[in-house]
Amino acid sequence: MSLLARCQWANDTFYFEVNKLLIEKVITNLDEIKDDLQRYHIEKIYMESGDLVKRIQRAKTDHGREIGIRLKESRELKVGDVLYMDEKNLVVVDVLADDLLVISPRSLAEMGEIAHQLGNRHLPAQFEHDEMMVQYDYLVEELLIKLGVPFKRENRKVKEAFRHIGHKHD
Repeated sequence: MSLLARCQWANDTFYFEVNKLLIEKVITNLDEIKDDLQRYHIEKIYMESGDLVKRIQRAKTDHGREIGIRLKESRELKVGDVLYMDEKNLVVVDVLADDLLVISPRSLAEMGEIAHQLGNRHLPAQFEHDEMMVQYDYLVEELLIKLGVPFKRENRKVKEAFRHIGHKHD
């Protein structure tokens, strides 16, 4: 993908390649255009899941293009968000795999117990099907072993950032 900038000086016009983009909004998500993807060349920005919540940041595509992100609206980025689009090219958000504990409770009671324990530690969790996922923590791993709750440690991509929800204890 080549972007050209036009510059006029006196009676001459010059064009030069611009290798940096400034992104101020999310255009769409790949889920919205999935039937039409074969016509595009796709560059990806691989981010850590924690960076999905940042409105202002610098990134680099898998093709080496530097991208400045300064979202005007207050929103989190999601996997598949399209930050740049023209007739042939897309720049898309993707996420690097996180080191996770993937917990598979055998019953609702076991799910309640582990959710209570994790909540007391203020650990953010995500749910996918019948699994609860938390970012790896050796203390949580020890707790799961002690409680006998089935889990596995794996690197897995998540679609959204793990978020702490603030509150106060009175």
